[in-house]
Amino acid sequence: MKKILALVLALCMVFALAACGGNGGNSGAKIKIGMVTDVGGVNDKSFNQTSWEGLQALAKEDPSFEVNYLESKTDADYQTNINTFIDEGYDLIISVGYMLADATRAAAEANPDQKFAIIDDDTCADLPNVACLMFAQEQASYLVGLVAGSVTESKTVGYVQGTVSPSMNKFGVGFISGVHTVCPEATVLQYNANAFGDSAGGATAAKNMITQGADVIYHAAGGTGMGVIEACNEEGIWAIGVDTDQSNLAPDHVITSAMKRVDVASQDISKAVKEGKFAPGVHLYDLSNNGVDLAPTRTHIPEDVLAVVEQAKADIIAGKITGPTLAEEVPDFTLAG
Repeated sequence: MKKILALVLALCMVFALAACGGNGGNSGAKIKIGMVTDVGGVNDKSFNQTSWEGLQALAKEDPSFEVNYLESKTDADYQTNINTFIDEGYDLIISVGYMLADATRAAAEANPDQKFAIIDDDTCADLPNVACLMFAQEQASYLVGLVAGSVTESKTVGYVQGTVSPSMNKFGVGFISGVHTVCPEATVLQYNANAFGDSAGGATAAKNMITQGADVIYHAAGGTGMGVIEACNEEGIWAIGVDTDQSNLAPDHVITSAMKRVDVASQDISKAVKEGKFAPGVHLYDLSNNGVDLAPTRTHIPEDVLAVVEQAKADIIAGKITGPTLAEEVPDFTLAG
């Protein structure tokens, strides 16, 4: 009788342990994802905010995720914020933007067991614990360039860039290529803001371009671009947003936006960590996997222009159009120096 009782108790313990060991062996522990912004901040209405909104949506959908962010006010905050998440035992640290590349590399080399992801930088692709989330921003920029070149009446459009770098230059390269595809005679005014958080500077740059005749202005400048959109709204010309659908910022004057699905990329890499499928190296998001695209708000785009854009999108996916990705391939791009 005692042997039977012991056997029953042992079986109960086995079943109890099996029940506790469910959920992928996670035993109820949270998967902790920490996001470090660049100096544009979490409310930049651009890729920092979109990345954070993606993580928030993931945590709402799957409560096993715990997500937090640390905001960088200056470049000096990057290393400090990353180290804070390391010290707090986060499973994945996501650095938002190429400006965090040096800090991410230093932390990844010093902490080989810590998983990292960085958006818009592939210089850490050689490290075994860093996933580089890259986007074919030149493709989305080419599409909005087609829109700008098609709707401009003055044959003068503008482009405001946050900083000069190989990654950022792809926005301008794609945009100018798109503009000149449909309007070869167009002039593209260009300005390097050298800042992602200078809304006033963005507004000034846009107003200067408007004075020179620009009737469409595209920005790839984070928070600086908020000033670009505000100026376009005030002056009654078309603005083109970036990274996310920015039509809500000026519904009557944002004709479109070049979307970059940093929200999806942040979710994808977080899920991979949970599932034990984290992979270092480059993860490319482009038109073929819906990683970039024209914004869904298309109210102001004429049907014939939209048809041109959709055909170009199909041709890019099919490999019929292979636009430039380097500044030296586009002589009219003047910000690379």
